[in-house]
Amino acid sequence: MTISMYAASIPVFRQMLSSLDAVLAKAGAHATERKIDPNALLHARLFPDMFPLLRQVMIATDFVKGSAARLAGIDVPSYEDTEQTFADLHARIAKTIAFIDSLGPDQIDGSEEREITIQAGTPRERKFAGQTYLLHYALPQLFFHVTTAYAILRHNGVEIGKRDFIGSF
Repeated sequence: MTISMYAASIPVFRQMLSSLDAVLAKAGAHATERKIDPNALLHARLFPDMFPLLRQVMIATDFVKGSAARLAGIDVPSYEDTEQTFADLHARIAKTIAFIDSLGPDQIDGSEEREITIQAGTPRERKFAGQTYLLHYALPQLFFHVTTAYAILRHNGVEIGKRDFIGSF
């Protein structure tokens, strides 16, 4: 039995962004309860050469919208990357979920062999078949950035655990 490209992408994207949104809500509450400047969490990073929480969330949403659009064969929506607050990040996640929810199985199923070309942070172009792109590039990238956002918050004392990371499905 095979699994559809839609089933392997959109529900997973929604689950991970929803759990990220819930973790960010807990982080905002944590900052308020403990009278911590929210910027201390928003600009926190695990190591000096890593992106801070704000950027991890932006990149996670970028991978979701970009991956979904590429699999559907449509233009990738453009975001300005101006988010500075927890409210801004919640709005970005909501906008991304609304975008992926606008895509139907008929747009994504059958994209296993669709050629997907990206330029991943370098002038070097990479080409993938759709299924390879989703399973070996897009999903691992999404999991990396959501995991890093989770780890930043957990490291900074936000009371979250595995259930928060997994979310509901």
